[in-house]
Parts: sequence; C-alpha cells; structure tokens
Amino acid sequence: MARNLAGTGRRVGILGGSFNPAHGAHRRISLFALRALRLDEVWWLVSPGNPLKPKQGMAPLPARFASALAQARRAPIRVSAMERELGTRYTVDTLRAMRRRWPQRDFIWLMGSDNLAQFHRWKHWRAIANLMPIAVIARPGYDAAAIASPAMAWLRRTRKPVASFRKPGKWSVPALVLLRFDPDRRSATAIRRADPDWASRYSARTLRDGVTHRLVAGSSIPEIAE
Repeated sequence: MARNLAGTGRRVGILGGSFNPAHGAHRRISLFALRALRLDEVWWLVSPGNPLKPKQGMAPLPARFASALAQARRAPIRVSAMERELGTRYTVDTLRAMRRRWPQRDFIWLMGSDNLAQFHRWKHWRAIANLMPIAVIARPGYDAAAIASPAMAWLRRTRKPVASFRKPGKWSVPALVLLRFDPDRRSATAIRRADPDWASRYSARTLRDGVTHRLVAGSSIPEIAE
C-alpha cells in the first residue's frame, strides 16, 4: 500500500556512491535529475566504504571527497560524508537517520541503472523503497540487466510518470521513476585505469561537509594519497 510522506519542504535528490573519483558524469546526471524532477538541490553522499565494492583501489575518503567538491563547484550540489559522522554502513540505515534528522525535506533517492541491477543485494532494499521515492537514471550497457533484475520485478508496479514528481505536494512511497537522457559513458573505473595516481593531485587541506558543516574526518592529514 502506498503511503504519503510528511515532508513539505525543499526537494532534495540524494546520490550516493564511492566517487572514486567523482567525474563529469556524476555532475551531468545530477543536474539532469534536478531539472527533470524539479528538485531544489542534490546531495552527494560520499561513502566511507561500500560493502559491495572491494577495498583494493579505493582512494582515501578525503581524496574522494575533494574530487566531489571539484565536480560540484558552482552547482546546486552539496557534498557530504555524513555516513562517517552517523556511523552507518548501509544505505538503509543512513536514509533512516536522514529522514529523522531532516523531517521537512522531501528526499528522492537517485541511482544509475547499474545499481538497480544489483539493488536486490542491498540490505533491506524494500525498506529503502518505502523510505523515499527512487529515480533510476539510465546508464549505457546496464538497462537490460536492470529491467530483468529481481528488484525491478518488485518495483515495476510502483512506477510513476515523471510528471507526477514535478507537481507540488507530497510524494508517496514506494514509487519508481525512470529517467532517460543522452548516455554518458564516463566512468570512475576508466578514469582510475587511465590515471592510477589521480588521488595524489588533491593536496591536503581542511574539508568541510556541505550538509552537516562538520570537518571531514582525516582531511587534515599531511598526505591524501596512500
């Protein structure tokens, strides 16, 4: 059964990920979703560590956070590492904490079709769908797997047209919206392959969370690259 959310404030898209590193495609899909869904802003949640991704090759959090800040410059995008502050490891726990902390925000979870293809492997993924609407953005090469995924089989019945998210008022959950635009083939994997030492270019400096305004843990260390 669908239920209405209580928030009546600013509309915020949430894009979580490793951002290892952040790149132009992250920025492009965020601005596209912002316009398509008439959001006020997008928050990037830079994860301290993704349980579904190997630790090898993962740059330190300050370097990934700094790369996200560079990509978010002069855009309605706020970069946050609040999971470190909240002490949460799984997305469902982070989103629950966010709903409690910012009850007047209208949140929508943004994910690429590559994540939808494996969404059924996430902890309590159905609970995530019941916390806030989900907007899935097409990514080249992943659409077929996403459509055939167990999560899509469950979410398909909740699919809503984009126009329903543009209207003022409350959003109901669970709800799924599919967003399509010109494919952007840039990826963090390709960037790391071409430039394995990318993290070393981000000099040590104090980094402040764009949402909580707290210092990002570890940002004052002498070196960012391991």
